[in-house]
Amino acid sequence: MRPHRAPAATRTAVFALATLTLLTGCGAAGGLKSAGEAPSAVEPKSLWPELPPASSAPYDYGEGETARIPGIRVSGGDVRRLDPVTVAQAGLKAKTDRDSGLDELPDETVRQIEACRTAPDDCPVLPPYYRDLTGDGRDELVLGIRMPDRQLAVRVYMPDEGRLTRIMSTYDAVISVELAGRDLIMRAPSVIQGYEYRTAWSWDDRQRAMLPTRDEILRTPEHRKAPKPSPESSTPSASSASSTSSTPSASSASSTSSTPSASSASSTSSTGTR
Repeated sequence: MRPHRAPAATRTAVFALATLTLLTGCGAAGGLKSAGEAPSAVEPKSLWPELPPASSAPYDYGEGETARIPGIRVSGGDVRRLDPVTVAQAGLKAKTDRDSGLDELPDETVRQIEACRTAPDDCPVLPPYYRDLTGDGRDELVLGIRMPDRQLAVRVYMPDEGRLTRIMSTYDAVISVELAGRDLIMRAPSVIQGYEYRTAWSWDDRQRAMLPTRDEILRTPEHRKAPKPSPESSTPSASSASSTSSTPSASSASSTSSTPSASSASSTSSTGTR
């Protein structure tokens, strides 16, 4: 639904009335006040400009690798018709356009994928998800494969001229995997307590692959939202404890009843929102 816009004459009249209100309201109680001078922009400072720039990456992390999945036909470009286990098994034979080796799965996981038909309870292929991640109007296939040590391999497949192409392959020990718009977001724990890694994978039309376009370390949601402890939550002194143990007056009983208990304060402080 398109946002409604008022006619031009109405917008002009509203603007004139708002301008008149601001002019007559300046200087009055509650009027506009200066917030001070805005900070000036600071030009970036280049460090060690005499160093020659690097021309190649020291490591190959496998980003941008793609692979055509052999033996898979995508009828009508609809990946929802594909069997996820068949795709995972065929992907074991796929050859990437660049041999980083990071698309390879552990031997144990490979054996479990090959035995998915005969031992479905041990099959590591998770239920698939579908989302148009490339913006061409057709859904991609998102597969998750469980690995040892609670790691997860995440792979994205794109219908490509009747065939199937893997456009993303990565793995990590994940907190969660999310689809947000046309991004695939992976959250992974950090060795720093209270922090996590957050990587957003996005389609790159030039590379024809999903790339980690944003990689950052953030405070975990519960630490971002945790309230500061209040003075009331501190341990009471001996004098306050003795006064509390005496019979309270009506006024003190009233004030005591309005103060939350330690258990309720604890439950409130442990509740967080994302």
